[in-house]
Amino acid sequence: MPDTDPDLDTAYAIDGPEGARKLYAGWAETYDDNFGAAYGYVAPREVARIYHALGADAPVLDVGAGMGLVALHLRGLAADALDISPEMLAVAARKGLYRATVEADLTRTLPLPDGAYAGVISAGTFTHGHVGPEALPELLRIVAEGALFVCGTKPDVFDEMRFGSALAGLQAAGRITPVQFFDIPIYEGADHPHAGDRGLVMAFRKT
Repeated sequence: MPDTDPDLDTAYAIDGPEGARKLYAGWAETYDDNFGAAYGYVAPREVARIYHALGADAPVLDVGAGMGLVALHLRGLAADALDISPEMLAVAARKGLYRATVEADLTRTLPLPDGAYAGVISAGTFTHGHVGPEALPELLRIVAEGALFVCGTKPDVFDEMRFGSALAGLQAAGRITPVQFFDIPIYEGADHPHAGDRGLVMAFRKT
C-alpha cells in the first residue's frame, strides 16, 4: 500500500471528460498494480456479483470499463467495454476479456445502435468528478426492453449529483422499474484513508 493516495484523490478531483482523458492516459499501464491491487479495490467484484445474482443478462456493456476489472468477474458473459480513455481500453483489450471496445464520452451521444445490449454494468464511473445521471437516458437508448442495469456509486455522490431525482423521474415516466439498492465494500484488506468507504449499487431494468 502506498504511503499516500494521490492517484485516488486526483481521480476524485477531476472535472469532466477532458480531465478523465488526461488522468487515465497517464495511469493506464500502472492502474492494476498501484490502484486495483494496492488499494484492495473490490467494488468491481461486488458489482459483478450483484449482476449475476439478478440475472446476468448478456450481451452486457461495461460502462467506464477501464482496465477490465469488472469483466474479470463476469464469468464468460459476452461483454463489450466502453470507456473515454483509449489507453485504458488498449490495456483491457490485451487481456482478452471483451468482444469489442468502444471509445466514447458518456455525456454525449454514443456510437452504438438502439437496443444493442441486454444489460449495463458499471463500477467506478458514477463517482466524484466523473459521470452523473445525465448519462442514463442515452444508456437506456442502447439497451433492449427488460435490460438489466447494475451500476455502482457512493452514497454522497448519489445525493450530490441528484441520482435520486433522476431515477425517480425515469421511473415516473415508465422508463425503468423501481430501483433496488445494495450496500457494498469498495476496498478490502488494505489500510488507507478511503479503506472504510462504502459503495451504493443501483439496480433496475428498462421497461
